Amino acid sequence: MDRKKLFLAAIFLFVISINPGARETSVVEEKLVVNNVRLNNSSSMGEQFTAAEETVNSFLHHWAINGVSIAIAKDGKLVYARGFGYADTALKAYTQPFNKFRIASVSKLVTAIAIMKLQEEGKLSLDDKVFGPDGILNDPYFSEPKDKRVYSITVEHLLSHEGGWTQRYGDQMFMPQVVAEDMGTKTPVDTRTIVRFALDRRLHYTPGAGRSYSNLGYSILGLVIEKITGMGYEEFCRKEILAPLGIYDMYLAGNLPSEKAPLEVTYYEPRGASLKPSIYNPDELCLACYGGNDIKSLGAAGAWIATAPDLMRLLLAVDGFDSKPDFLTSESISVMTNHENGSAPIGWKSIINDGTWWRTGYFPGTSAMMKRQADGFSWVVLCNSSSWNGPEIYSYINSMMTKIFSRVHEWPDYDLLDYSLPVPLRAATLTGYPG
Repeated sequence: MDRKKLFLAAIFLFVISINPGARETSVVEEKLVVNNVRLNNSSSMGEQFTAAEETVNSFLHHWAINGVSIAIAKDGKLVYARGFGYADTALKAYTQPFNKFRIASVSKLVTAIAIMKLQEEGKLSLDDKVFGPDGILNDPYFSEPKDKRVYSITVEHLLSHEGGWTQRYGDQMFMPQVVAEDMGTKTPVDTRTIVRFALDRRLHYTPGAGRSYSNLGYSILGLVIEKITGMGYEEFCRKEILAPLGIYDMYLAGNLPSEKAPLEVTYYEPRGASLKPSIYNPDELCLACYGGNDIKSLGAAGAWIATAPDLMRLLLAVDGFDSKPDFLTSESISVMTNHENGSAPIGWKSIINDGTWWRTGYFPGTSAMMKRQADGFSWVVLCNSSSWNGPEIYSYINSMMTKIFSRVHEWPDYDLLDYSLPVPLRAATLTGYPG
């Protein structure tokens, strides 16, 4: 075995050893390939970044964010990957590019890409009905909805948040005790039970006649993917969407600290955050980020964990620029991002006509944002803490990144995602992450 393979094997064993009680391993099982573990903070060090990094540290201090991971690409190349603050304050473990974070609703982009890929392969159509005898989910469990308009819901309606549901009476994916009581079961409740709960109530508008952000709709898309492919949602996305892009370190999240993946960060809510009934024992109160919310049931709507460099790989694969080949066809990317078709944004949160696309995600304990800029720059920011102003933090993340770009006058011309880089740039040293 050559020195490179020995080095990779050592990292492989280390990753397993630091969290033996967690899920299997964050390194792809089929072959010994280490992606983001090889990138560490020393990969992006230089005087040209000093002023910009002062901006990041100021952001952390002002908003009481414990740790953040940032990835920046220019013209299709990852030119910067750096962690700031702590991945775990108790361990004094510094945040590194290889740390995994919950990405909340950024997960919807993964789901949208999966659906568009299935359409390209002719396995479904965006016009396909979801429910009813001729629908994809023609399971008897989902039959006889209270509102027959459910039978007109299409895959495209769910992608575009036009399925007919609003959050007028709460978000179905975040009211587990209500769902459990109504359905005569106990918490935690799974996605199928939540969908049945929603079908037992009237829609708030006719599908396709309005638009309202719906976690429920994207969770249903996860069930659509499972029915079409005959595979679990996570299994399909990892094998057929992520692995072809060189992404091996993304998984669906767990709810509890004991379910953390290797090198996953610890999550923090603001001081004095309200406690919630545990989904495992309603008589116990806990933080929303660790047992108060059921991230597992969200599935395709918000359950992925990822590193910032991996999310950048995903972004660059669907950015529509010609710097690198896209994973989807130009027609699919246009459907997802062109306002003129009446469906966009699909997967993305917002599309601006100047060519700027962005996607955000928020949970208690988590803030995530990724952006594709018209000037050829793209960036990803992942935080392991939520702030007192909740989702409003996105505007301040965007402002921080604008300041960073104004303070870096010369960017590297290498690509940190390139395996042929010299060892000092790509080799992993896990300094600052004690076992």
